Amino acid sequence: MNERAGALRVDVFSIFPEWFGGPLDASLLGRARSEGRLDVRVHDLRAHTTDRHRSVDDTPYGGGAGMVLGPEPIFAAVEAARPGRPLLLLSAGGRRFDQAYAAELAAGDGFSLLCGRYEGVDQRVADHLCDGELSVGDYVLAGGEAAAAIVIDAVARLLPGVMGNAASQEDESFVAARLEYPQYTRPAEFRGHRVPDVLLSGDHARIDRWRRAAAVRRTVARRPDLVAAVPLTPDEEALLREFPDDGSGR
Repeated sequence: MNERAGALRVDVFSIFPEWFGGPLDASLLGRARSEGRLDVRVHDLRAHTTDRHRSVDDTPYGGGAGMVLGPEPIFAAVEAARPGRPLLLLSAGGRRFDQAYAAELAAGDGFSLLCGRYEGVDQRVADHLCDGELSVGDYVLAGGEAAAAIVIDAVARLLPGVMGNAASQEDESFVAARLEYPQYTRPAEFRGHRVPDVLLSGDHARIDRWRRAAAVRRTVARRPDLVAAVPLTPDEEALLREFPDDGSGR
C-alpha cells in the first residue's frame, strides 16, 4: 500500500458521541490519531434536532415495539459535516464486513459510519442518504457504536506506519482466506506442555513451512467455509503431508 498524502478521514454519526472517547484514544487507534495517520470526527446527531427535547426518534408508522431514528437530524448532520464517502449505515442487514473490505476502505480517501439505535433507522436514510449498509456479524448490538469501533480498528491498522511491523499483517488471520498459525513464547515448557520442537530448531525455512501448514490445518478444522471458498492448493496439501500434526502434543 502506498503512503497517503494525509490522514485517512473517518466521520462517525451517533447519538452517543461520548461512547468513542475511550476506544479512539487507546492503543493503536490513539497513536494513529496522534501521529496524524487517522482523522476520526464524531458528530452528535442530537446537535441537529430542532425541538427543545432534542428528539432523534419517534414511533414507527404501522405500529410495533420500540422507536425509530428519524431522518431529519441525520440528513442535517451529514449535510453539515460533508463527510467522506462512502457513508455506511451500520445495520444487521448490511454487507458482511471482512478483511478484504477493511483493506478497500484503508486504500480509499475516507469513509463515514452512521450508528443505528433502537429498532433501526428510517428507511429513507438508507435509500437516499447512505451509500450502503454494513454488518459486523450475525448478532444484535444495542447500537452501532461498538460496530463502528470494530470497523475503524480493522481499517486503521492497515494504514501505512500504524503497525510497527508491516510484515506482521501478511500472516494475520483472513489474509489469503486462511487463519493465522498458532503463536508461542517463553517458557519452552509450561506445566508439562511444550512448544513445538520445530520452533526451537533455528531452521527458519522449516519454521516457515510449519507455520503455513499449521495455518492451513487450523483453517480446515475451524473454518471449512474459507476452504470451500478458496480450496487448498497443491503446495498447501504438500505442507500438510510434510507436517502431519501441529507438534503441540494435543
